[in-house]
Amino acid sequence: MRNLITCIAIFSGLAFAKAQTTTAASNNKQWTLQECIQYALENNISIKQSQLDLEAADADKLNALGNFLPTANASSNLAENTGLSFNPLTNNAQTTTFLSLSGRVNVGYTLFDGLRNIRQLQQAKIAKIASLYRLDKMKDDIALFVANSYLDILTNKANLETLIQQNQVTKDQIARTQELVDAGQLPQGDLLEIRATSASEQQQIINAQNAVTISKISLAQLLLIKDYETFDIADADYEIIDENIANKSVEEIIAAAENNRSEVKIAESEVEVAQKSLQIAKGAYYPSLTAFFGYDTRFTDATSFSQRLDPDNPTRQEVIGFVEGTNQSVIGEFPNTIPTVVGADPFIDQLYQNDGISYGFSLNIPIFNGYSVRSNVQRNRVNLRRSEFQLEQARLDLESNVYQAYVDVKGARESYEAAKQALESQQLAYDYATQRYDVGLTNAFDFSQSKLRYDNSKINLNQAKFNYLFRLKVLELFFGIEPADLKL
Repeated sequence: MRNLITCIAIFSGLAFAKAQTTTAASNNKQWTLQECIQYALENNISIKQSQLDLEAADADKLNALGNFLPTANASSNLAENTGLSFNPLTNNAQTTTFLSLSGRVNVGYTLFDGLRNIRQLQQAKIAKIASLYRLDKMKDDIALFVANSYLDILTNKANLETLIQQNQVTKDQIARTQELVDAGQLPQGDLLEIRATSASEQQQIINAQNAVTISKISLAQLLLIKDYETFDIADADYEIIDENIANKSVEEIIAAAENNRSEVKIAESEVEVAQKSLQIAKGAYYPSLTAFFGYDTRFTDATSFSQRLDPDNPTRQEVIGFVEGTNQSVIGEFPNTIPTVVGADPFIDQLYQNDGISYGFSLNIPIFNGYSVRSNVQRNRVNLRRSEFQLEQARLDLESNVYQAYVDVKGARESYEAAKQALESQQLAYDYATQRYDVGLTNAFDFSQSKLRYDNSKINLNQAKFNYLFRLKVLELFFGIEPADLKL
């Protein structure tokens, strides 16, 4: 029994440790660029809003499809009448209190409306396509924002690593200088100078750590991740990945951008939407023809009066005239009736007895409506011209942006190559200054200045490298690389 309890305790401990390890691993997840972009595409608020615009476009399309279907509506009216009112069945005025109920069903169908229903459906389809293009553009923009924030973290991390490494070199140099000062080979001022340099580097390290933290928070906020403290990206030695896009001609990239980018496609869709709007406005010049069918019935509990023969005295005599000459009365015999109150017929019977139908066609011919149709057509014609100008401007902007991105990549590449050469030169200068300082041929101030230039050259190389990477990502998007396929 004791062995069983011991085994259970051991296995429980192992399971708990494994769970803790799994939790820690999930909390310490390091995000790659592709994972960040994919997560942003699935969770970003701006993208969700663009998806809502797409749903709204679906609703507009459904409404346009409904214009081809007949309309059916039912109405009912229930009233309590008191005092002098007209009986809805006999149409006689009577002073009484009664309940009346009426119902009606109307069905209508548009046979012709100047082709506006067809144009509206076409417009709704084009508007949905435009919403898809806007969603694609939003994804491209979010991917660029994520890539820029991601590369900011990489740049700040690389700078921090450089500062820490160089500060360690300074600390080693402090120990070496301390030995030389103790041996009387260097003055005390050299040791103070290097210690001041180390203190300045420590301050730069703190600023670099803050820059890393702030850049992580910025990316986490962009991804809607609230756990700022454990959020981190994958640390790796990222090399320049060109995919040969930067070596392509600018004309080839522009042609690919026109086929793949959404800016021009959105503007083209807007032109088509404006064309349909103009056609819809012109449709108001034409007559409209509709067919209709109506069914109505009514019920009332009002009583009415009827005349019936008196069973006790079924006939009565009345003087109806006189004989000319003798003046003798002429007597006529008539049915002797008495008024009788008649109750209302049953509800179901009245529905059948009092129903009626109506059907036919309705033609509406526009003749003069205060220039409303004409002004609407003119307004839509202006909107069409405006959208055509916007399309032309979108093409020019896309070409300009591609040229700018292309030039930026070339410039970033040259800056990156220059930064590498500068680092090599500063490396040689720093090594030479170190050798001279170790043998006492230069003072601590000159040595610190040489080291400062070497440190700055490494930081400049980091910035040039990741700036080049970002410019490549921009050019890749213009060339047609999907946002989720961007990688480092």
